[in-house]
Amino acid sequence: MNDAVGSGRVSSAVRRKRVALPSVLGCLLTVVVTAAAAGQSRRISPRPSAEPVVIVVGFLGGFVRNDDDRHPEVRIIQHLEQERGPRSHAVVFENRRRTKALKEILHWLDTDEDGRLSNEEKQDARIILFGHSWGGSAVNKLARELDRRGIPVLLTIQVDSVNKGWGHDCVVPPNVARAENFYQTRGLVHGCRSLRPVDPGRTEIIGSFDFEYTTQPAGCRSFSWFNRHVFRTHNAMECDPRIWSRVERQIQSHWDSGQLHVAGVPVAVTAERDDR
Repeated sequence: MNDAVGSGRVSSAVRRKRVALPSVLGCLLTVVVTAAAAGQSRRISPRPSAEPVVIVVGFLGGFVRNDDDRHPEVRIIQHLEQERGPRSHAVVFENRRRTKALKEILHWLDTDEDGRLSNEEKQDARIILFGHSWGGSAVNKLARELDRRGIPVLLTIQVDSVNKGWGHDCVVPPNVARAENFYQTRGLVHGCRSLRPVDPGRTEIIGSFDFEYTTQPAGCRSFSWFNRHVFRTHNAMECDPRIWSRVERQIQSHWDSGQLHVAGVPVAVTAERDDR
């Protein structure tokens, strides 16, 4: 009797183990399959968007307001604004608003809105900076601030850039892919004669183009007497349609494509004189 009872107990225990073992294996298999599926989902899931974020920022010289459309920087941005897409931005700032411009750029690049920039978001940046006089200085300084954050700049254009504060406007930081410079040498105020890249292997200097003026372009007539006479040649560059049509073509080409390419501009030109 005791043996029979004992045998019955052993059989029951064996049956319980036989039932329990498949259950455990089934649970483990479910966990493995679920984890593998989740891992596979993470691996094949695409990024929210692989499209570049195209940003054009213009800086005005002197004490010019950002709504003064007598100045070509304002008009260029107005033209681009009419064509702006969901991942493109075009804004003009007073040169003293460089910090505000940086804040806006960081906000635009943060496409997932998590409050920080990933490496992918930084590399999606297609940033174009341009400006005249103190605005050219703001271009160079903003490019340096972006460099410290590991953000590339597609193109910088400086028109008779006049240094404002510390630093040197003629030295281009290594995060800039291409840089272009326009200058004149007459009068009380004039800009860099040439640009020097920190890293020639990373930055292409498109050219430094020299313009000379014996008379002011007709567009300068709308400027104040002080600007037309005291800073005559310096301000002549801002109302010279030859310069700004070229600037706008460069910007428009990069704006349209969202990627770096030569836009019909001579490469590695060190100086080009244009006498008036």
